[in-house]
Amino acid sequence: MHEVRIGIIGGGLMGREIAAGFARWCALTDVTVRPVLTAVADLNPAALSWFEAIPSCTLRTTDYHELINHPNVDVVYAAVPHNLHEQVYCDTLAAGKDLLAEKPFGLDLAAARNILEAVRRSGRFVRCSSEMPFFPGAQRAVEYARSGALGRVLEVVSGFHHSSDLDPHKAANWKRLSAVCGAGGVLNDLGMHACHVPLRLGWRPERLFAQLQKGYPRRPDGRGGQAECDTWDNALLHCWTQIGGEAVPLRMEMKRLAPGATNTWFLEVLGTDGGVRFSTAEPKTLWQFERGKEQWWKRTELGFGTPFKVVTGGIFEPGFPDVIQQMWAAFLMERAGQLEGRFGCATPEEAVASHEIFAAALQSHSTGSVVAVGV
Repeated sequence: MHEVRIGIIGGGLMGREIAAGFARWCALTDVTVRPVLTAVADLNPAALSWFEAIPSCTLRTTDYHELINHPNVDVVYAAVPHNLHEQVYCDTLAAGKDLLAEKPFGLDLAAARNILEAVRRSGRFVRCSSEMPFFPGAQRAVEYARSGALGRVLEVVSGFHHSSDLDPHKAANWKRLSAVCGAGGVLNDLGMHACHVPLRLGWRPERLFAQLQKGYPRRPDGRGGQAECDTWDNALLHCWTQIGGEAVPLRMEMKRLAPGATNTWFLEVLGTDGGVRFSTAEPKTLWQFERGKEQWWKRTELGFGTPFKVVTGGIFEPGFPDVIQQMWAAFLMERAGQLEGRFGCATPEEAVASHEIFAAALQSHSTGSVVAVGV
């Protein structure tokens, strides 16, 4: 098995999750590439100390430049605040490293386009992190949508909900500040989750009307005071796209204020002959609509049917750590030229397309009008 040496920039929540996925790589049975975590960079020494338990991670530094220029790093995973994406990603590419970059691929559309240009100049292999479509139910929904069994597609709903902002006493973090998170707010934070599958299926919005909503204007700052919170917390994007030569409604939902949702990704596609639904709230369950003499919804228990095979028994249910590992398997196998038709990670072009959607949404909400996307 070919080893690829990985460096992580940002040793927080996602950095640790990635490291844990590498540690159980032996669970995968049909990959030819193995990631080895060799380096981590974070400004917080306490975050770096967590990685002391990983013997292969011999470089722990507070300077990401040391990591990206180290000869013992082949691929960089970067999970830093949005306002740092452009600089960190472009520096990584200039250092000659391949990159799995966290969403949203820059603070705004201009930054995303600059990163894309840097990707093309560098010739490096780059993808944008988006793990939710690697759930088996999501994969089956994508297969069904591609199969033609839907007939004429009537509507599509794609979204991501959680309730992290419902508690007014939760301390503010950088995602509540436009200067760091970006003017898109929740669009930047959760938008790629809603955009990845529609864009991959070729269902790019042509025009949209956006409804954006803010939550609490102030939160505790964690130091005994109050912090001003100016980002959008909920977004509903009512879009039109073209599917099979027909105009089709596509609704994208991104919410931090979704009562009852902890971390829920969902997709629904309805057509004249069939339909399909999947939600991570029911990670083993796929719903399919069929029309014959009668009409009915069929419920299927999927089990552990991931794109890349694992030792886990097929009767068990997948979870977030599993799809993180599947996303990395897709990244590394595509990098090696061995994806072999399986679902791939979000491309830099798809990341830029998502930012074009977000920019149109901000313009639509500001003007109260329908706005063309990418114009």
